[in-house]
Amino acid sequence: MKIQKILNILTLLTGAIAVTISSLWIGKQVYSWLPPQAAAESQLIDDLISFLVTLGAFIFLGVTSTLMYSIIFHRAEKDDLSDGPPIDGNITVEVIWTAIPILLVFWIAGYSYQVYEQMGIQGPMELVHLHNPMGMESAFAAPQKDLAEPVEKIDVLAKQWAWVFHYPEKDITSSELHLPSDRRVRLALQSQDVLHGFYIPAFRLKQDIIPNQSIDFEFTPIRAGKYRLTDSQYSGTYFATMQANVVVESPEDYHQWLAKAATQKPSPAKNQANSEYAQAASKSIKTGWVTVAPAAPPLVNYPG
Repeated sequence: MKIQKILNILTLLTGAIAVTISSLWIGKQVYSWLPPQAAAESQLIDDLISFLVTLGAFIFLGVTSTLMYSIIFHRAEKDDLSDGPPIDGNITVEVIWTAIPILLVFWIAGYSYQVYEQMGIQGPMELVHLHNPMGMESAFAAPQKDLAEPVEKIDVLAKQWAWVFHYPEKDITSSELHLPSDRRVRLALQSQDVLHGFYIPAFRLKQDIIPNQSIDFEFTPIRAGKYRLTDSQYSGTYFATMQANVVVESPEDYHQWLAKAATQKPSPAKNQANSEYAQAASKSIKTGWVTVAPAAPPLVNYPG
């Protein structure tokens, strides 16, 4: 009997260790499921997702392993149709399985709140400043002291259905967002009409843009490349066409691009919403549905 008890304890410990190692491994795989970390703030979100997946995997594997162990080693004998032993309620067990989920919820909530505090994401009625995450280091990022203050300030205008970016340094506009890598950037987000959402998946950053509000939005791009900006809020019929390229390049290439764009005269940018609206309006058969006409294509120095 004593040997059986020892074997049960060893089986329990071995299973717990196997489940823990498997959960940690699954949590590490999350980083390969997501787009490359293109902003310093990406690490915070990826770590949070990895934590949630690890915790979920641990619970799933733990429950599944317990069920499989019970099915394999505690089956009733063949043709045994008798009832199991009568067991009354166990207050200790009930307290434990009630307390553990409560503690897990508080743990998840506390960690999530800490991440959002570090990123500085606030409610829609407040101005937003993304603070440089504490203690973050990256092979792509500049030293912390260089990231303290924004070095590039860009105005972002969202309207149905186009993005317009204004660079005060050269007083130019573009329909393509260019950013210097390893430099703190501050965007002034404004909406011309309805609620829009500024969302770049590779940056793990999303912020609602409120009409009649100017929202400061700070972050630090750390990986050169081309990414995609989308409108994360349903802003009308053609909101799916409201996308723009985001080009992260070295500071030298960024300033060369600014100088090149400054030499070009403003011209109407290509706008998919306008093209689709004009195509629909030219059809002889009318659906009867009223569609908001897209804003005129923006005049930009660099259409992209």
